[in-house]
Amino acid sequence: MTFKELGLSAPLLKAVEEKGYTTPSPIQEKAIPIILEGKDVLASAQTGTGKTAGFTLPILQIIAETKNPKYRPIRALVLTPTRELAAQVYENVREYSKYVNIKSTVIFGGVKPKAQIATLRNGVDVLVATPGRLLDLHNQKALSLNRTDILILDEADRMLDMGFLRDIKKVISFLPSKRQNLLFSATFSKEIKQLAQGILRNPVMVEAAPENSTAEMVVQKVYRVPKSKKASFVTQLISEGNWNQVLMFTRTKHGANNLTKKLIKKGISAAAIHGNKSQGARTKALREFKQNEIRVLVATDIAARGLDIPLLPHVINYELPNVPEDYVHRIGRTGRAGASGEAISLVANEEVEYVRGIEKLLKQKLQIEELEGFDFSEDDMQESSTQKQHQQRSQRKKQGERKSFSRNSSEKRNSSDNKSQHPQKNKPKKSRWRGNKPKDSRK
Repeated sequence: MTFKELGLSAPLLKAVEEKGYTTPSPIQEKAIPIILEGKDVLASAQTGTGKTAGFTLPILQIIAETKNPKYRPIRALVLTPTRELAAQVYENVREYSKYVNIKSTVIFGGVKPKAQIATLRNGVDVLVATPGRLLDLHNQKALSLNRTDILILDEADRMLDMGFLRDIKKVISFLPSKRQNLLFSATFSKEIKQLAQGILRNPVMVEAAPENSTAEMVVQKVYRVPKSKKASFVTQLISEGNWNQVLMFTRTKHGANNLTKKLIKKGISAAAIHGNKSQGARTKALREFKQNEIRVLVATDIAARGLDIPLLPHVINYELPNVPEDYVHRIGRTGRAGASGEAISLVANEEVEYVRGIEKLLKQKLQIEELEGFDFSEDDMQESSTQKQHQQRSQRKKQGERKSFSRNSSEKRNSSDNKSQHPQKNKPKKSRWRGNKPKDSRK
């Protein structure tokens, strides 16, 4: 099948052709005709399979064909969980609408809202936004959603994970009741299905890949590496392999900063991207990485879904995520749009349980390999054992504190009850003397 057979207009086909796409991906092939018919859609596809074009192309065509020549109200609203994903979706909207008279913009936090407000007041057909900034500008009356015809929730499962459910419901309360709804998600959890029931009307369910699957073109490798030797291992891997574009994931912001410093110290250009970085720093790091000005981008899971880097060859899980679904999204940054890629995971002793969780989610076994020169010494085993004991002690301490708090609360309640039942017993004794104590007359 070709894009023309999906019913897309000539201007959109021209923009798609310039992007170098020849045939639609499975999700695009299934979703585009249904969206053009005006139906609600609940779509699931693994990351990197073209979900964004799957909803962007048809909504651009709907708006272009039904556009009012005088007014530019917000006709389509795309909600995303992260700034990076919002920027990526907006970039796609801008590229695909090159040959149609449609205005679009993106709004998110981390930057001053003045320029965003000015753009909105000039009229926008398609708005891409993160929930927080959208609600903020709506409260300032900088935008109106009264005439929005299409709502798209992109990476809806991630939005729920990040606690945006209340914000989503609030945004929906500002929209017209009669509208088209599209919900795109990498996974179909129970929570997503519940959300869909409350938003979608007789939706068509579209699945382009098995639930929670990973891209077929991604080669997955798992190595046992002590925590103390991980930095040396990745440095050797990148240097000897002469790798020029590597996306590396850590669990914490502090860990991302530390790893970046270690890589730079070893002569490998790197930058970190995480929630504590300013939006300017995040944008700069991503731009330099895409343009091959730096070799390594170290990220937390904030970037697991929002990054679209064409032909990214290598992803390294420096630390495994403690949420199995995040593994799928991390390695989905490579092997995109039919290209091949490699995902390498480093597993310390305390991370073995995370591997089991990932295997259960993927329903496949991950072969863990031992590496010569990076085996576990007695010191590493001792450190791992000490960490485990420390975690157990912390857990016991927390449990003890909870029990103590519960016992103290119970005692206080009992004491309070006794006081209320026997008020006379607990009254303070009155002093026998009033004023100054009289002097002893015998003196």
